Amino acid sequence: MAISISVVIPARDDAEFLRRALEALAAQTRPADEIIVVDNGSTDDTADVARAHGARLIDEPVQGILRATAAGFDAATGTLLARIDADSVPLPDWLERVEAAFLRADALTAYTGPGRFYDINAAGAWAGKTFYLGGYVTWMTLFLGHAPLFGSNMAMRRDAWMRIRDTVHRTDRRVHDDLDITYHLLPDMIVEYDSTLVMPISGRPFHSYKGFMRRLGWAFRTIGVNLPGQWPWQRWSRRRAARKAAARLVTTQMRETDAV
Repeated sequence: MAISISVVIPARDDAEFLRRALEALAAQTRPADEIIVVDNGSTDDTADVARAHGARLIDEPVQGILRATAAGFDAATGTLLARIDADSVPLPDWLERVEAAFLRADALTAYTGPGRFYDINAAGAWAGKTFYLGGYVTWMTLFLGHAPLFGSNMAMRRDAWMRIRDTVHRTDRRVHDDLDITYHLLPDMIVEYDSTLVMPISGRPFHSYKGFMRRLGWAFRTIGVNLPGQWPWQRWSRRRAARKAAARLVTTQMRETDAV
């Protein structure tokens, strides 16, 4: 199966971070087929940096991280939609590993991994990894019935995005795009969390108390707007039913093949 990969980077006033991210993408052992930078109302030279590095620039002046990500996903042409933040610095084999995951025989829908903070002290990086990111994965896996996507380090099939694109809260400025998209993945969609697929990211969520609390507030809002009809026991039940249906289909197909 041929795979093409579009990398989408939403950015607002992130010129310096973006330059490093694009340089890291240029050094990939498996190059991206398309790099899209969504300029979400920047007042710095984010757009100039994107153009200088050969990225396709999408202008989304209405601010909102989910709105920007959705604009990039809608415009992308790849069979896989990879997403990083402007402050992500993908290791040279990142896209190679992403492609390999989707070339396996199982019907993977989305692939994601953790972050590693690079511009804070060792104690802060450990706390961020253990409690901030680790807590996100642990608790949201319990809530969702599967691992959550991490927006700094994720990829999903474009056809899966097309199935859910009209259901996400793209006009809500106070939701996290990765968690909202995760909530809208359908019961038959499979998410793999790979703890070895590490992405270096900035520790800027911890640079200010106000910024950290804003992100935390977005997390609770994202959960709140998605909870009706999406309570943990409902999600777990639906996913169990989807797995059983898939297993029955495989059994039926095997029997039909044996009967031929």
